[in-house]
Amino acid sequence: MLVLSRKAGERVSIGPDVQVTVLGIHKGKVKLGFLGPPEVPIHREEIRRRIQLEEAGELAVQ
Repeated sequence: MLVLSRKAGERVSIGPDVQVTVLGIHKGKVKLGFLGPPEVPIHREEIRRRIQLEEAGELAVQ
C-alpha cells in the first residue's frame, strides 16, 4: 500500500488516465474528487461490494 500526504488542491495520478484530487479537509474528513475515462468504474467500497453480490446473484435487485 502506498501512503501519501496531500494538501487540499493537490493531486495523485493512478495510471495514465485517473486523477484523484484532494478537494478539502474539514473536521477529520477528506473530500476527494476523481477524474477518469467513463469506461473506468469508480465506486465507493460499499457500492462496489453490492455490485459484486448482485453480479454473483446473491442479492436480489430491489
